[in-house]
Parts: sequence; structure tokens; C-alpha cells
Amino acid sequence: MELPIYQVDAFTDRAFAGNPAAVMPLDAWLPDDQLQKIAAENNLAETAFFVPKGDEFHIRWFTPTAEVELCGHATLASGYVITRYLQPHRQKMVFDSMSGPLIVTRNGDQLALDFPRLSHEPADHKIEAVAACLSHRPVSVFNSDQYIAYFAVFDDEATVRSIVPDMLAMMELDKDIVVTAPGDTVDFVSRFFAPLHGIPEDPVTGSMHCVLTPYWAERLGKTRLHARQVSARGGDLWLELQPERVIVSGYGVCVLKGTMTLD
Repeated sequence: MELPIYQVDAFTDRAFAGNPAAVMPLDAWLPDDQLQKIAAENNLAETAFFVPKGDEFHIRWFTPTAEVELCGHATLASGYVITRYLQPHRQKMVFDSMSGPLIVTRNGDQLALDFPRLSHEPADHKIEAVAACLSHRPVSVFNSDQYIAYFAVFDDEATVRSIVPDMLAMMELDKDIVVTAPGDTVDFVSRFFAPLHGIPEDPVTGSMHCVLTPYWAERLGKTRLHARQVSARGGDLWLELQPERVIVSGYGVCVLKGTMTLD
């Protein structure tokens, strides 16, 4: 059996930047263990699989080691594949997911993801445990019961860029870690260390902006923000905070099209 597969660099307008995601359109679901093996073979932060569901799509996301409930960059990559290759005249898609319905809209060369807004609360009781995983001590730490990572706040972009994570220490923590600070030329910057999900550092993470956007919108007093994830590859996101949702927009670039052969 041969199945189509694409690789899209998400949240960037140039190849070899942003966050690479594999996208595999399917006519029907494969067994879960086979989906996981495909994701492990791809060895990318995320592989997205989707099947038609009437005029909508059912989407699932897998890291090399686990299925996740929400993934921004692989959803953007899936929207890119649909609007560029499978249904090029389509402007709007609805993905049924573990996080509910996700609407993706094409807006010129950008794709806008309509994602859930995630709450956060102070987690000062975790500051020592989080600080022990990082080369710099955060000013504060926050938690969201709806998300897979703590987020640690720092004073400036330079500190976030210079942080060296202790992956062994992080494997003892109960959640992964996002680090964030005000940006020099954008509203805020971030990095995401996710060894508990098989990803030492994720290049660009759409889903974490569902919890970062409400925090920075309140702190900066604005509902439209420009964010940059300052990983080695880097990527940009344009964000709009709504009462119950976060609109996460960005570009995509396809760098590979092919087929995967399965026994």
C-alpha cells in the first residue's frame, strides 16, 4: 500500500525554517499502532493524519512517541496541503479533533487557526522545580490544567535565547516547560522544551500560544499580538485574542511531496 505524504514548514514563509510537520491524508483510519509507527518513522515533532468527514475532516496528531490532543503547526500544515494541493479553491476547513472543532481559514498566503483559549494560573509552588531544569531562574511560573507544559516568564528576550535546558532534570518533572519574555522587535518571544513528549525543543508551537496569548494580552493591554518563537529554526505567529478563542495565523512552505510504502 502506498500513501501520499507531505512535509510542510509551518509558521514561516521560507524553506528550512519554522516547524516541519508531516501530513498524511487518508481515506480511512489505519490502526493506532500503525499511525504511531509512521510518526516515529517520520521523526518529526508532529505527524498529522486526517480523513474526510462529510464536508469536514477528522484530524489526529502524533509525536514520535505519543498522540497529542492539540497541535497548531501540524494543523496549519494540513490546511496548507488541502488548500494548495487537494482542494485548491477551498478557503475554509473544519477539523474535528480531540480538542473539539478547529476552523482553519485561508487569508491570502496566511492560514488562520481558530483555537480554544486556555486559562492559566500562578504556579509559584513549582518555581524551584522549574528553575532546576533551566540555566536561568524565572521571574514567575504559570500552569494551565488544559495544557501539557508550565510556562516560565523571564525579563527579556536575550535571557530566553540563552537558556540551556537540563533535559534529564526535566524528565523528572510532571510537565514540559515553555519559557517566554517580552520581545525586542515583537510583542513576546518563547521557546518550548518538550522531552516528555519526545521533543527536546519544538521549533514553533501553535498550541502553546493558546495559553500564552491571554497572558501577554492582559499584560500588554492589547488583543492583537505578533509573537516569535526563538528556536534555532525560528518562526512567527500573528495572534488575536477573542473571548473564548485564540486566532493563530502564519505562513507555510511545502518542502517535500511523496509516498510512503506500507506492507
